[in-house]
Amino acid sequence: MSTHIDTHPRTIDVALGTRSYPVWIGPGLLADHARWRTALRGRHALVISNTTVAPLYLDRVAEGLDGLHWSSFQLDDGETHKTFANVGRALEALAQLGATRDACVVALGGGVVGDLAGFSAACWMRGIDFIQMPTTLLAMVDSSVGGKTGVNLPAGKNLVGAFHQPRAVVADTSTLATLPDREYRAGLAEVVKGAAIGDPTFFAWLEQHAAALSARDEAPLIEAIARKVSYKAGVVARDETEQGERALLNLGHTFGHALETAGKYSLLLHGEGVAIGMLLAAQLSERLGLSEAADSARLHRLLAAVGLPTAIPVGLDPQQLLALMRLDKKNLAGTLRLILWRGIGRAEIVGGVDEKAVLAVLEAACR
Repeated sequence: MSTHIDTHPRTIDVALGTRSYPVWIGPGLLADHARWRTALRGRHALVISNTTVAPLYLDRVAEGLDGLHWSSFQLDDGETHKTFANVGRALEALAQLGATRDACVVALGGGVVGDLAGFSAACWMRGIDFIQMPTTLLAMVDSSVGGKTGVNLPAGKNLVGAFHQPRAVVADTSTLATLPDREYRAGLAEVVKGAAIGDPTFFAWLEQHAAALSARDEAPLIEAIARKVSYKAGVVARDETEQGERALLNLGHTFGHALETAGKYSLLLHGEGVAIGMLLAAQLSERLGLSEAADSARLHRLLAAVGLPTAIPVGLDPQQLLALMRLDKKNLAGTLRLILWRGIGRAEIVGGVDEKAVLAVLEAACR
């Protein structure tokens, strides 16, 4: 069945009026310079990447920058490097380049690179263009689309940032061939999340194609990316700055960010935290009488089928996790405001969640 799915490049538009932009998905797109070079409007470009991705793909991008005044800036790889210190270094690189207001930042890498590059672009001269060139599955299906940018603090993840939409997203699926297995599987968590929030038909499709997706079969992979991006693009178009519906995209993230922070951003990958967090949110929904055990069980089976973790790592403390959850940006008036669900495809925002119920779920999962 999957052999009949189209593998040609897809174009999905994120419709934000005059600031609309394309998301291109398919193999070989980094080398398709004629396609993405049109998104660069000025004479200056700064490519922000990391020490893992740049040796693999920077040359490919550089060929498309011929004739521009450009330079590159590389982070060390990993979530621990998404810091203000590195934003400062990126801004210094823009200064040394002599970047003017029509300059463009090109984010070549995963979510850490994209978030930091976008935030740096938002800060330089109060906002310049940037282009997302995601090289991880997680970045392709989630962080590169929608304009959320930011950095981490020791107190919590993404507590500082800005909404700053890219000029274009170039999702070259060929880059996934060099992605480590653990990183690839972490990206599948965001694919599952999109289906769990609002598309039960897509969830069933993922259950049917779990083995093919785990094996990185090209056709179903491109189809899954396109479906998830299309869903997110619609949500972002309706609620760009997360005043309502867009908050649903954070299913599992309040739990997940707490797990990542407690592990000092090195114990779990973001997608792994989201996977565990989604299951905890489902279990909390079940405990609060919002959903059935069968829904949690289906989610557990799908996450396990694509090789994602479903248990809190040994050694993390439930009380510390709850304290970290209190810092979440979605909370209002000092009470927990979580994304829960009434079953697969029916997520909702729930305010005033009883902390005792949350703690009970965390304690049960930490045994």
